[in-house]
Amino acid sequence: MTKNNNNNHNNEEEEFVSFGHNLNTKIRFEDADEDEAAQGSCEAAQDESMCDAGESTEVTDDTTSADYYFDSYSHFGIHEEMLKDVVRTKTYQNVIYQNKFLIKDKVVLDVGAGTGILSLFCAKAGAKHVYAVECSQMADMAKEIVKANGFSDVITVLKGKIEEIELPTPKVDVIISEWMGYFLLFENMLDSVLYARNKWLVDGGFVLPDKASLFLTAIEDSEYKEDKIEFWNSVYGFDMSCIKKKAMMEPLVDTVDQNQIVTDSRLLKTMDISKMSSGDASFTAPFKLVAQRNDYIHALVAYFDVSFTMCHKLLGFSTGPKSRATHWKQTVMYLEDVLTICEGETITGSMSVSYNKKNPRDIDIKLSYSLDGQHSKISRTQHYKMR
Repeated sequence: MTKNNNNNHNNEEEEFVSFGHNLNTKIRFEDADEDEAAQGSCEAAQDESMCDAGESTEVTDDTTSADYYFDSYSHFGIHEEMLKDVVRTKTYQNVIYQNKFLIKDKVVLDVGAGTGILSLFCAKAGAKHVYAVECSQMADMAKEIVKANGFSDVITVLKGKIEEIELPTPKVDVIISEWMGYFLLFENMLDSVLYARNKWLVDGGFVLPDKASLFLTAIEDSEYKEDKIEFWNSVYGFDMSCIKKKAMMEPLVDTVDQNQIVTDSRLLKTMDISKMSSGDASFTAPFKLVAQRNDYIHALVAYFDVSFTMCHKLLGFSTGPKSRATHWKQTVMYLEDVLTICEGETITGSMSVSYNKKNPRDIDIKLSYSLDGQHSKISRTQHYKMR
């Protein structure tokens, strides 16, 4: 699957039109200098909402999948990966530093602060006070990081779940968070941001970022599908196709080469974080993908864009295959059928997305698709589970 990581980086300002947009809106961000990206380990970032059950990390019989999620963010490695995602971290830095009017003299709430990188950006931009809420053991390190950088009088680190802590202030002016997961919604941190917004944000306050959009496209991927899916049909002469069925149901997170893209890209859902309700993250959306060349389709691919529309000039980034690679990569859903498609033919269908009832951090996806083409006439429904 990973054929090109799109790592042709340079230090010039990069300007791009998010792939799949119907609007001719340009989103801008600057690449970080290599020296800046390699600053001390104190600038490792993770902006997820998470929590350890008490001080001990010992795994007991009562440990749930949610507990494993919380604990995974206690290790510095995941924060290092996200800090080194220059698209992600530099965009947030640019939003804050280039739009200080959003932050200066404001009370800011950082939801899922991790090591506190966004809180540090806000403090440096002149925030009146920043409350950095972090639920994993990394909160203890965040306190040390804040002190080491001389911001203890501006940043207060609070250890706990956003749904359970009490802020020392009745309201905040700005909520900032890096809540996005794979497929945008995996790990369900969005609910924590919406909870904080409803409880603490003043009327007229800002949520950063405030817009997120999920897109869908289709790719040719015979080589990887043969290696990872069809492999189970005959393993050293033995039929293990029962595992193939499980493998098909689990979306793959990987980097897609833009040359694999066969169709156009279509918007599935746009979320306005400043206005939406929690239930809006579960949805059913129709789609129509138009083939741009004669080819075969082995999978549909989802990715997302994020926008900060309150900035003086619109800022944001895309995780799409035609944009600079991020740690989110793309989400690949393999089809049971190989679709033989001709230029101009269309795949129509719908995608339903909902949080899993047993573990709301997981996602259930229902994909229905049809092709009535010259060489393929197929209509099928498949189910996927992101775990």
